[in-house]
Amino acid sequence: MTDAASSPGLVASTSSPREERVGMLLVFLSALMWSFGGTIARFITVGDSWTVIFWRSVWAAAFLLSFMAWRDGWRGMLRSFRDMGLPGLAVGFCFAIASTAFVVALAYTTVANILLMQAGVPLLAALLAWALFRERVSAVTWVAIAAVIAGVAIMVSESLDGAVSPIGDGLALLIALMFSIATVITRRFASVRMTPATCLGTLLAAGFAASQASTFAVSAADMGFLFAFGVVNLGIGLAFFATGARLIPAAIAALLGTFEPILGPIWVWLIHSEVPSGRTIIGGAVVVTALLVHIGLEFKRQARPRRAGVTGVPSPN
Repeated sequence: MTDAASSPGLVASTSSPREERVGMLLVFLSALMWSFGGTIARFITVGDSWTVIFWRSVWAAAFLLSFMAWRDGWRGMLRSFRDMGLPGLAVGFCFAIASTAFVVALAYTTVANILLMQAGVPLLAALLAWALFRERVSAVTWVAIAAVIAGVAIMVSESLDGAVSPIGDGLALLIALMFSIATVITRRFASVRMTPATCLGTLLAAGFAASQASTFAVSAADMGFLFAFGVVNLGIGLAFFATGARLIPAAIAALLGTFEPILGPIWVWLIHSEVPSGRTIIGGAVVVTALLVHIGLEFKRQARPRRAGVTGVPSPN
């Protein structure tokens, strides 16, 4: 669920040390909230994935609309939707597809497979930006991209030999692709605000799921888990990130964001005894290692002074 703003290469924060500490805490909490998604979903007994998508999206949209109204006022909220333009519509569309695919993919593959593929989104976004806009990609980033592709290939190889469903791996790749496209759009159009665009995505997902769901009736227990799935996992996680990411350097936000794919499979293993396969662990380790090394090098680059005696300021690229 990490946002485009967490991608390495963006402008660092100019916040005070106290604000940066608050920002780091909020971004960590966002990753923590997002990491519970798979665990919460495994408690839901509803057989129709579209019913789950509908209620999760409804609850998430209700929370995000309330959050924006509280933060910006009703007029400010409406203005933010109006001002996001076509780029915001595109980000919302990408998020609608990704959030829908996440729920459907859970019926076909493990939580670890889905989350560990998402870990490579910042580097896949760099590859897309190079392919579409010829953005400069450093040699270090090329190596990291190659490692991510290799790690993903190891994970999806199980679907090629019939060990797991190819549908699950295909949907996991679709999620990573949609988030990568959203990342590129957000970086190309800095005016795009994440919260209204994502809220639009939840509304689109709810609307489409409503046309596909076989029923809207769920038990009280399932509704409680669906509330947590939409509000706690998705809505509060996004609110924390939207608030905290503005206060810290992009590399730190990206580093903290990696707690989601690392912690997510651990919760599912501890609570639901869902053990990822050997190839998922190996491939995921390759992806996460590549991302962490790349973020570490990017952080050093941002901290390096432009000339002797000057505090390091990252380039705005």
